[in-house]
Amino acid sequence: MTLQDIEIKYGFQFPHLYKQLDVDGMLNIGEYGPKWYAEVYPTLKENPPLLLHSYDFELLNLKSVDEEIGDLSDPEDYRNIDKQFKFIAFAKSGAADHYCFFLNEENDGEYPIVYLWHDSNEADYLAGNLQDFIFKMLLTDMSNQDIYNEISDEEFRSDIASVFKSHKKYLTSQQINILEDILTREIIDYEIVLPRMKEPARGLLTDLELKSLLDKNIPFEKMDQSFKYSNF
Repeated sequence: MTLQDIEIKYGFQFPHLYKQLDVDGMLNIGEYGPKWYAEVYPTLKENPPLLLHSYDFELLNLKSVDEEIGDLSDPEDYRNIDKQFKFIAFAKSGAADHYCFFLNEENDGEYPIVYLWHDSNEADYLAGNLQDFIFKMLLTDMSNQDIYNEISDEEFRSDIASVFKSHKKYLTSQQINILEDILTREIIDYEIVLPRMKEPARGLLTDLELKSLLDKNIPFEKMDQSFKYSNF
């Protein structure tokens, strides 16, 4: 299965950047299974494929991309997605929600990235295109050290640095400069203020600075807005 096979089968074109990622081997995630973490993951760490270390992001291999597109477009699928909407899944969360290209809003060969919830009739806009989505995910990762699984400062920095190294060629010079600057910082502890509580967090920047940088550098009027994907 190739990208071209999928394009021909479903009658669309992947964005240029996604095709370049494929050419560069950045979509080669292997076959998920019981031995993936022990046998495949170690071989990917030195030159991480697309968003390897990002929180709750599981890149789909091309066979799975084909299968997921088929499921999402199936009129018998349990989500009952309105046939007017065209979602092209390229990754999943641990809970089986999907990261998708939203073909309905194509702009000069680019598509917004949306997050398609599997258990509620809702899709969230994440970024205006794939390049901005990658920048957003890398910046978010820098703000979010995994304190619950007790990831050490050394591993946190190492993972971020290796991902940045393999991803920087796909970003703008401005995006690269921002990420390089943040990588030089000391790790800080901070609190995320929620409606009824405060949540501890740790990283190279706070959630408030993260939002400010995203608003300034990848403005997208639909960022974090949602829409219903089904009439049921």
